[in-house]
Amino acid sequence: MIAPDYGTAFGHWRAEADHWNAYTHHAFVEGLRTGTLPRPRFLHYLRQDYVFLIHFARAWALAAAKAETLAEMQAASATVQALVHHEMPLHVQICAREGINAAALEATEEAPANLAYTRYVLDAGYSGDFLDLMAALAPCVLGYGEIGARLSGSGGPYSEWIETYAGAEYQALCGNVGALIDGALLHRLGPDWTSLPRAKHLSQRFATATRLEVGFWQMGFNGT
Repeated sequence: MIAPDYGTAFGHWRAEADHWNAYTHHAFVEGLRTGTLPRPRFLHYLRQDYVFLIHFARAWALAAAKAETLAEMQAASATVQALVHHEMPLHVQICAREGINAAALEATEEAPANLAYTRYVLDAGYSGDFLDLMAALAPCVLGYGEIGARLSGSGGPYSEWIETYAGAEYQALCGNVGALIDGALLHRLGPDWTSLPRAKHLSQRFATATRLEVGFWQMGFNGT
């Protein structure tokens, strides 16, 4: 499958991230595709991902605060809206059907891999600028879009999850986030940003977040 076009920066960072294939083709992901992933491991992942998304939404809210243009503020706030009102309710609905109510979901204790990833992203925002935050956030948003697009039509017990990320609404979000990142780089660094020393730092941010995504899948796969 050809990777979805989510912008210039995504293509550049994706090509330089050594763990990208390990992330997007992890055994957990393949278990979703084939339907062979044990249900308790999927539910463990969902509970952890719900907690993750709380911090992720906070990071996007921080992006709105660090934005320099109205378009950046609008895009960041729209992403918070999508996370809080669409993606997180999906987790609540699926878990409720499995006997995990909202109170139990809220009480989920964060796994170490979850802590490592969410705090890395938030630290990127607190210690860096808007671009640092975008590079740290991009693997999750755009990686899930790529995974959803590749797995679309697989069917099976995890089709609801798959089609959420394969669907037009989420794919449009990925396109918007990719355009946001490209615009932010152009605005701050100019059209030749890939030739600047800053480019390597941002690429490393993206690569580190990608490696932490691998750890997050492994946490779900192990059920720990």
